[in-house]
Amino acid sequence: MFQFISGSFLFIIVIAVFFLMSAIKILNEYERGVVFRLGRALPKAKGPGLIILIPMIDKLTKVNLQLVTYDVPSQDIITRDNVTMKVNAVVYFRVIDPLKAVIEVRDYWNATQLLAQTTLRSVCGQVELDELLSAREKVNAQLAEILDSHTDPWGIKVTLVELRAIDLPIEMQRAMAKQAEAERERRGKVINAEGEFQAAAKMAEAAHVLAQEPMSLTLRYLQTLREIAAEKNSTTLFPIPIDLLTPFMKMAKRMEKLEDMEEEKK
Repeated sequence: MFQFISGSFLFIIVIAVFFLMSAIKILNEYERGVVFRLGRALPKAKGPGLIILIPMIDKLTKVNLQLVTYDVPSQDIITRDNVTMKVNAVVYFRVIDPLKAVIEVRDYWNATQLLAQTTLRSVCGQVELDELLSAREKVNAQLAEILDSHTDPWGIKVTLVELRAIDLPIEMQRAMAKQAEAERERRGKVINAEGEFQAAAKMAEAAHVLAQEPMSLTLRYLQTLREIAAEKNSTTLFPIPIDLLTPFMKMAKRMEKLEDMEEEKK
């Protein structure tokens, strides 16, 4: 009789410990628990910390609230201007409503992944290659907005989408390299032409000044002779334009006239 009572007491203790272990749950700070009681979800998620369930009646589903980083695999894209490429991206999202994440969608993780892939193909297919390369921030914002609007009913918040890499075909890379080289050559020619135009304008201005002041041309010629003489060449030939001698000839004529006038006075 005593053995039967001892065995029954031990069985009761084991059952009590089992029920106690199944009734007490501990949730971390980044976790929430959705409790289904007889198949119906309680209106508010539980946690964090210690929660108590009714064994055999309550069922707990844990939901992680940490930020999730999803690396979208490379997708084959055809842009609006019919350029084929591969594009991959990174999506940052998190659960903000555990009840919706558990009730509204069967597998929010897989659903968000597939939605990110299809949205990436759709958005990149609506833009041209130049816009995709030069306006990444605009494309990223558009992707994030579309994903967030579609995942909001699931209790998911998409915080950021970033395009990682855009892989172009070899032929397209060569064509873009040739285009960039041609653009650099064009800019170089434009810069050279602008420099020549400015130099010609300055030379025309200098010629105009020298034409008004003949002595300035003479001084410039003498300065050039001085610079050449400083090079210590063995033999130097100096061509002298007739125009440079004109001022001296005029001065000589004036001096002759002055001498004639003085002789006449005598």
